Amino acid sequence: MTYRLLGADGRPYASATPGTLGGHRRLRIYGRLDCPGARRWLARGHYAQHRVFFADEATARAAGYRPCAVCQPEAHRAWRVGARRVVPAVGHRRH
Repeated sequence: MTYRLLGADGRPYASATPGTLGGHRRLRIYGRLDCPGARRWLARGHYAQHRVFFADEATARAAGYRPCAVCQPEAHRAWRVGARRVVPAVGHRRH
């Protein structure tokens, strides 16, 4: 069997090994395959057409995806802290 995963460049590739993480292409978010949030969205039919898979967390992050706050709260917190350091406060100007 062949699986379709996204690489670090965001492009799909064929893999003999299934992905360990799932993601949402439009929201640019990734998480565990058993994530309760993703399962709810899949059950409602809103998620399946945008579903992508990754081999590992490093690949998902390199492709520009962020961790899910529901199934990966620690990783999400760390991502938010890092994002705050990179993006300056809006409206703050130095004179």
